[in-house]
Amino acid sequence: MRLIIVEDDPMIARSLDNALARLSNTVDIFTLASKARTALRNDTFDLVLLDLGLPDGDGLELLRELRERGDRTPVLILTARDGIDDRVHGLDLGADDYLAKPFSVAELEARVRALLRRSQQRSDNRLKYGPLCLDPTAGVATLDGTVLE
Repeated sequence: MRLIIVEDDPMIARSLDNALARLSNTVDIFTLASKARTALRNDTFDLVLLDLGLPDGDGLELLRELRERGDRTPVLILTARDGIDDRVHGLDLGADDYLAKPFSVAELEARVRALLRRSQQRSDNRLKYGPLCLDPTAGVATLDGTVLE
């Protein structure tokens, strides 16, 4: 499985990488939303682990963009924002799970396994060719993340 971590704290990103690599995953790490946005437009990932407080923007905006262009990649929010309103808002915007920092690595691993299990049950019939993505299920075509009319 190929996972993307969007986390600006190098120590947390390294810990996540180590934990997820033990589960036989390939992990790409990005510290900026802008770099992650480009990767998510051009590559296919099985899971996004998303921090909200990023140096160049809010992770919720990246999540909103993913969902608006029909990207159904599972998203697990990992953040220090632990209020009930924050969690509800993140889930309502399209996150598949929400885990507040600090968290147990064992719990993180279990949540990742569960999300990957569920996502494997859905067939992803999106077609990607560079910046072009066609999603026949959602009836959406995007070019560089912009929905085509």
